[in-house]
Amino acid sequence: MLFEAFLSSTAMESVFSPTAVVQSMMDVEAALARAAARVGLIPAPAAQAIASLCRAELYDVPALIAAGPQSGNLAQPVVQRLRETVALFDPAAAAYVHRGASAQDLIDTAMVLRSREALRLIDDDLQQLCGRLLDLAEAHAAVPMLGRTMMQPAQVISLRFKLMNWLMPLLRSAERLREQGRDSLLLQLGGAVGTLDAMGDRADDMLAAVAAELSLPRPDMCWHTQRDRWLRLGLEVGLLCGNLGKLAQDFALMAQAEVDELNEPPGEGLVACLSMPHKKNPVAALQAMAAVQRAPQRVAGLMGCMTPEHERGLGQHQAELAEWSGLMRGAHAAVQALNRALAQPVIRVDRMRAHVLERQGLVASERLEHLLMPRLGRQRTGAMIRDLIHRVRQGEGSLPQLLRTALDVGELPPNSISQSELEAMFDLDAIAAQADRRVDPLMAEARQRLDSLAAQPCA
Repeated sequence: MLFEAFLSSTAMESVFSPTAVVQSMMDVEAALARAAARVGLIPAPAAQAIASLCRAELYDVPALIAAGPQSGNLAQPVVQRLRETVALFDPAAAAYVHRGASAQDLIDTAMVLRSREALRLIDDDLQQLCGRLLDLAEAHAAVPMLGRTMMQPAQVISLRFKLMNWLMPLLRSAERLREQGRDSLLLQLGGAVGTLDAMGDRADDMLAAVAAELSLPRPDMCWHTQRDRWLRLGLEVGLLCGNLGKLAQDFALMAQAEVDELNEPPGEGLVACLSMPHKKNPVAALQAMAAVQRAPQRVAGLMGCMTPEHERGLGQHQAELAEWSGLMRGAHAAVQALNRALAQPVIRVDRMRAHVLERQGLVASERLEHLLMPRLGRQRTGAMIRDLIHRVRQGEGSLPQLLRTALDVGELPPNSISQSELEAMFDLDAIAAQADRRVDPLMAEARQRLDSLAAQPCA
């Protein structure tokens, strides 16, 4: 757990702490008792006695956790200890503890309660991260920078285009997590084989009563072995991790000293290297990348648990639980880390422009090819551009300089390219503004979608 802490957040550690999980299991037991009394399955005094003792602080939680492996799951020692404790105060009530429910009912529903809280944490911080990216995009209009493909300079884009490229997948993740949360965070109550046989003709009433007690939607059917909805929620968290990892990696690459276009706020990472005090390591980006590194394996692990045998499986459920909390921890840690990185980032627009200029106009080669090909033909245009690129790389001058010389000495026909076309081809501000126009409509839409998320708190 020592190194796991680096890949999590304090808040998410609290959500999935042993005490919090056991308390959610106790909350489910209390809800079962109160609901059973409401529908007439158990006496009201028994329900009151059970519910009054469903408090995790009354129990030795580490001992309950330690007893789990021997019992096959955590539910067995929790229920047994609760039953023993109730018997001390009301022996008759002890017979009604956990009546009609299964161990998986208890654990699944407790994990739904914990995951509901986990999603609220992620939702709050993800909205903040999206808002920061959108604020930065709105504040930086027509800033030219290099677009890079396959780790090489490609063409000119804009900083706004880059920021929106990061934002839109995260905004979709925020929306999809809410949607899938509503579909997946359901009451689990099926009894031994999913039919609620022990509750007889009061089964539907019991389902409704427990759902109301826990403020959870009722499922259409017990989902002991129907893990698809639950897994879809896990998949959405995994996709969020992928989107966060993309942003973190781009950020780290732009923070390289040789690039120095974007960096974390002053003070962040300044003491991160013990042996080289001059370094400013991108610590927040590092933590985000580390936190999401195992998300693909965790999602694959969840998928591997989708094959429980018959009406209840052997081992899949226990393995799924371990992957689930780890996935949530990593996602929240990454969101928090990137919020730190983008709180007040150092943005070097001068460096962005300088890197474009250092390419000596070569990033306009495709624009030049498209302009000349209809006028000079494919073969002649291709040969000429290859020669110009070679000469630029040999240090004979920039591409615009060599084009002007070629026009002056007659290497290019006078009508092959006009002066205005030549200037437009290398007008960085105009090119960046054009890139901005590709995403400007999205900015208003993104702001509206963020406002809509903020207006309706996560369920």
